[in-house]
Amino acid sequence: MNMEEIKNFNKYIDHTLLRPEVTKEEIAKVCKEAIEYNFATCFVPPCYAQYAKEFLKNSEVKLGIPISFPFGYQNTEIKVMETKKAIEEGAEEIDMVINISYLKSKEYDLLLEDISKVVEEAKPYGVKVIVETCYLTREEKIKILEIAIKAGAEYIKTSTGFGPKGAELEDIKLFKELGKEKIKIKASGGIRSYFQAKSLILAGASRIGTSTGVKIFKEYLDLIRREK
Repeated sequence: MNMEEIKNFNKYIDHTLLRPEVTKEEIAKVCKEAIEYNFATCFVPPCYAQYAKEFLKNSEVKLGIPISFPFGYQNTEIKVMETKKAIEEGAEEIDMVINISYLKSKEYDLLLEDISKVVEEAKPYGVKVIVETCYLTREEKIKILEIAIKAGAEYIKTSTGFGPKGAELEDIKLFKELGKEKIKIKASGGIRSYFQAKSLILAGASRIGTSTGVKIFKEYLDLIRREK
């Protein structure tokens, strides 16, 4: 990847703070960081959507809200309600956790309906479907990619960050190859360095979800300075 290709590297980053013990003060801090570095989005828990939106409203940074996070087990109707509420409170991007049990149980129609109804409710905004690749076989990864595309999802996303493993290079390559430009890819989970992020982008990721966006971006800036 040359300099021209990564000059807007900050816009690959979804700056994220979704730990269960997060404080209101930390939410303010992560919003301010997202604005300072002009990241693509700032993802916060749904209960802080309005609070975060007040910080972000005069910036280019979009507010992102996770739905059915982190396990995806809520009924579809609840996911739709969560999505509606998030958008009412200012969300412009929705990251929804799929019902992995439906996938494992081969309840493909239910899974398609689950995603499709959230996608419909989120319009005109896009939806990223979090598939938690660490729990899936290769065949299941291929199947959920097919379902996500059919449901109209904008992105397929690797992980919540709460599973035993996060983004894997081979999964990004698989989604890129089989997705055939019909869906974008968000790499998320365990991404803590610029070179790791860069390798995932080169493999096909259009977004990087991370709680260490500032550290990663500073590594990138240091590299740029050294190359000048």
